Amino acid sequence: MKELLKAWNKLSLVVQIAIGLVIGIILALTVPDKVSGITIFGSLFVGALKGVAPVLVFFLVMSAISQHKSGQKTNMKTIIILYLVGTLAAACIAVVASFISPMTLTLTEGVSDIAPPSGIGEVLKTLVFNMVKNPVDALLNANYIGILVWAVLLGVALKGAAQGTKDVISNIADAVSQVVRWVIRFAPLGVMGLVFDAIATSGIEALKRYAGLIVLLVAVMLIDALIVNPIIVFVMTRSNPYPLVLKCLKDSGITAFFTRSSAANIPVNMRLCDELGLDKDTYSISIPLGATINMGGAAITISILALAAANTLGITVDIPTAIILCVLSALSACGASGVAGGSLLLIPLACSLFGIPNDIAMQVVGVGFIIGVIQDSCETALNSSTDVLFTAAADIAQKRK
Repeated sequence: MKELLKAWNKLSLVVQIAIGLVIGIILALTVPDKVSGITIFGSLFVGALKGVAPVLVFFLVMSAISQHKSGQKTNMKTIIILYLVGTLAAACIAVVASFISPMTLTLTEGVSDIAPPSGIGEVLKTLVFNMVKNPVDALLNANYIGILVWAVLLGVALKGAAQGTKDVISNIADAVSQVVRWVIRFAPLGVMGLVFDAIATSGIEALKRYAGLIVLLVAVMLIDALIVNPIIVFVMTRSNPYPLVLKCLKDSGITAFFTRSSAANIPVNMRLCDELGLDKDTYSISIPLGATINMGGAAITISILALAAANTLGITVDIPTAIILCVLSALSACGASGVAGGSLLLIPLACSLFGIPNDIAMQVVGVGFIIGVIQDSCETALNSSTDVLFTAAADIAQKRK
């Protein structure tokens, strides 16, 4: 057993996750009833990540701000611009792809117990009110925009504190980071449980009806990840972007694909930024901020499903309306984290642009939940890996100057 553990520990985390993935798929397809308890590993892994992430973000950001010295530069302005440009570009390619390969839907029953936002104003209002939530409430409910705001405010207030106080906060941040590293070591077991649960509960048959839609969504997300984002990174760095792009997809995207939570993947992204040697003062803020506003995958989902609904109803969408949809999808996606249900509940908002009634739009949301086992996984992988990608691109560009 000792030799087996030694051999296991010599493998890279990605290889370990791949082994866990294969075992989970095999068990789900062969003996799902006999090993149903395996899903607990997935729930425990995601639960542990979600539990530690808010505390990690709070102390890392507060520590980084409090230790920040006047005149020390960060790349936050550049990173925020990259986040917004990346999200808008994702919405644009989704709209273009939908025109090239129009999709129609077999509408399903909507989700009756949830209500979508009534407009972009409500989305932004929710986001703003989340910024001023009680800090304890923000930590308890993983309200990252609230956590970020309070951490920045406290960090600024602690700039004038004694060095001993700053050291205590820094030590707590380091301790929480160590806990995160321990949790991540259990990723192979967690992925095994997550993939088993996804296949055993949803099955393959439920996805066959919407195969064309799934293919289009995944194809556009791959185009965004492997063509559009690399172009943005190349413009910033003037160097081959693919080594960085592929590393972000491998070390961040794979974990995010299975956890299906940008929030749960924040500790993974922090660890990757540290491994890449990025500025801690920058990434301790940009990564949790990216989990809030960098939502290229969400913009793709909103655009494609809204246009599919229009095609299903025979609504002709002209070029000016399509351009408005790109902007609306990007803005809505940036506020997705402030709305319960994420990107899917913002589909009715985009559908309203074409005059589609809310009850039909909610049927489209129902379709979204059916394909969510693949759509949401790919969306989260794209969103989360891009947080690190753009943070690293800004850092490389800054060092080039």
